[in-house]
Amino acid sequence: MENFPIFIDIHKKPVTIFGGGEIALRKAILLVKANPSLTIISKDFSKDFQDFIKKNGLFFEYKSFDPSDIKNQILIVAATNDKETNKAISKIAQERRIPVNVVDQPNLCSFTMGSIVERDALVIAISSGGKAPVLARMIREKMEAILPASYSKLVAFSGSMRKVVQKKIKQMEKRRGFWEDFFSDNQILKKAHSNKKFTAVDIDSLIKKRLSKSDGEVYLVGAGPGDKDLLTLRALQLMQQCDICIYDNLVSNDVLELVRRDAEMIYAGKKRDQHTLEQATINDLLMKHAKEGKKVLRLKGGDPFIFGRGGEEIEGLLKAAIPFQVVPGISAANGVASYSGIPLTHRDHAQSCLFLTGHFKEGVIDFDWPKLIIQKQTLVIYMGLLSLDEMKSNLIKHGMNQNMPVAVVQSGTTSNQKVVIGELKNIKSKVSRANIKSPALIIIGTVVNLRKDLSWFD
Repeated sequence: MENFPIFIDIHKKPVTIFGGGEIALRKAILLVKANPSLTIISKDFSKDFQDFIKKNGLFFEYKSFDPSDIKNQILIVAATNDKETNKAISKIAQERRIPVNVVDQPNLCSFTMGSIVERDALVIAISSGGKAPVLARMIREKMEAILPASYSKLVAFSGSMRKVVQKKIKQMEKRRGFWEDFFSDNQILKKAHSNKKFTAVDIDSLIKKRLSKSDGEVYLVGAGPGDKDLLTLRALQLMQQCDICIYDNLVSNDVLELVRRDAEMIYAGKKRDQHTLEQATINDLLMKHAKEGKKVLRLKGGDPFIFGRGGEEIEGLLKAAIPFQVVPGISAANGVASYSGIPLTHRDHAQSCLFLTGHFKEGVIDFDWPKLIIQKQTLVIYMGLLSLDEMKSNLIKHGMNQNMPVAVVQSGTTSNQKVVIGELKNIKSKVSRANIKSPALIIIGTVVNLRKDLSWFD
């Protein structure tokens, strides 16, 4: 993020626009909506600008720019047709620490306005920092189509009722839950689309419902294999609703960025022999916070029911009668294999696929090795990097061809993805030379040979 997004209150505060042409007029039309004490200075004004000034009763001066024009403004916009004048305005304004925008000259700006979508007090600004204004405008057009005009009515009414709701619903979590109900309630949305006016009666039933409701709930959500674009829509929705997020080591930073900004974040990452929180402690945390009426997000890499101990966590919630939801995620096997160009099944190579974990409950690998040695079967091993040498030896010992193709994929689906291809007999040494680190997924089978033709992500 090159520029920090911020909204400034300019209501009845001094703002100056230098320029009297079409571009300056566009800025004036935008700024006047926030009702500043606006002054326009230019030696010439277009006819449209003159009409706009008269219509809005704005203060203006027919004159060239003078350094004394810059005094105590909250904002300044330089939109003259003289680049040197604009440069001088920017220099003086920045020396006096007054935010200044110079139209079409981002290097002279201390702030930019971006493309704006407006629904009453709800304002969405899209900015590219001046690098791609056309793209920002295109995104704005999409947002205009997505957000109904009725949101203006919703925003205005919610603003008028904030103090009433605050007085009736004291607890902050319940109050936020009320507003989530309000903005998604079918009757409220239907009335927003109509010509009828909202009244306080419209929210009475929602307030009673929220006061009588126990909000405590646990969301067991699969965060996918790493790429944030692989999140499900439901996962993203619950990530934005939670009060507390308890997340694992395998959840990528890009995914964590999408969790609600003011949610409490608790790291419960697990690495082999480095358990930040014991499983029993995690179970207790889920129940404790849910009983306090909070919405608890348990965010787990991949899918929570595939080597994610989701079943163990749900058992405790069931015994405590705590409501919960489970949202599946794209598993590491599915996502990493796809991004590596390795299909897990293929008519010519594998009619079955077996998922295994290289990290057992008691720390001991104890596969039924002979049952793994099956023709046309793919083995996918989670958390097996540290056990790779032991698994290789046992597979060969029990009959697997030492030339069987193997892929080891580090940080699959992310920009840090690294794939090492070898054979059972030499994969350990190749992985060591490539300095592969966890998280890594191991794929064993002749399907690995397809990567040379099907690789697309690298």
